[in-house]
Amino acid sequence: MEFVVVIPARYASSRLPGKPLADICGKPMIQHVYEKAMAAGASKVVIATDHQKVFDAVSVFTKDVLMTSEDHQSGTERLAQVMELLALADDTIVVNVQGDEPLLASENVAQVAALLADSSAPMATLSVAIDDIAEVLNPNAVKVVSDINKNALYFSRASIPFDRSNMMDAANNHQLNIANYQRHVGIYAYRAGFIKQYIQLTPSPLEQLESLEQLRVLYHGHQIKIEQAQIAPHAGVDTPEDLARVVSYLESKAASE
Repeated sequence: MEFVVVIPARYASSRLPGKPLADICGKPMIQHVYEKAMAAGASKVVIATDHQKVFDAVSVFTKDVLMTSEDHQSGTERLAQVMELLALADDTIVVNVQGDEPLLASENVAQVAALLADSSAPMATLSVAIDDIAEVLNPNAVKVVSDINKNALYFSRASIPFDRSNMMDAANNHQLNIANYQRHVGIYAYRAGFIKQYIQLTPSPLEQLESLEQLRVLYHGHQIKIEQAQIAPHAGVDTPEDLARVVSYLESKAASE
C-alpha cells in the first residue's frame, strides 16, 4: 500500500504566532511532525505552507515543501491546492496530518491509510475511547458514533449517544457508561479525487450548526470509515503552555533512554 502524507503548516496563530517554527529540543515543531510521518512508511511527505519563513526552514530538511495561498478558509481547501500542484492520480491515498502534532503516533498514520485502502469509501478517520465523563459532556471534544461496518454515522459536539436513562437527570451524569463513547481524532485519509470533489460540495446546515467540516461529507451521502486508533494520540500544540508540556515530555523521555 502506498500513500502520501500532506502536512498543512500555517504560520499565523493567534495563540502561538509562528507555531510551525516553535523550537522543540533543537528542531522546529514542523520537523518533528515530518519525521513522525516519514516513519509511518509514506511514499512521500509534503509540507504545505503559506509563509516564506516556514518554507525556508522546511527546505533545510526536505525539498518536499509547497507554497500555498494565504486565502484558504479551511485545511481542506489548502489540501485541494496541493492535489493540483502535485497532480496526483484520483485514486492516490492522501493522509492529512496536522502540523501542530509533534507527538504524532506514526502507527496511526499508517492505520488510517490502511483503513481507507481496504474500503471503497472516499475518506477515513480515527477515534479514541473516552475515559472521562467530563469529556463526554465537553462540547470541545467531538464525539462520533459508527455502525457495525465501521461507517461513521454522525459527529457531534453533543454527548452522543444520548444515555436517556441517566442524562435526563443531570444528577445521574456520573452513572454514564463511558464505554459507549468515542472521541474523534482529527486525522484523515482521502482519495485524492475526492478532495477535489469535496470543495465543490455546498456547505451543509449541520456543519454550520456544529462547526464540524466533516459533516458536509455525510450530509451529501458519502461514507467516512472510522475505527479506534491503535495508539491514543497526544494533544496537539495550541498555546505556549502546550509547547512547554511537549518540550518537558520529550526531555524527560530522552533522559530516561
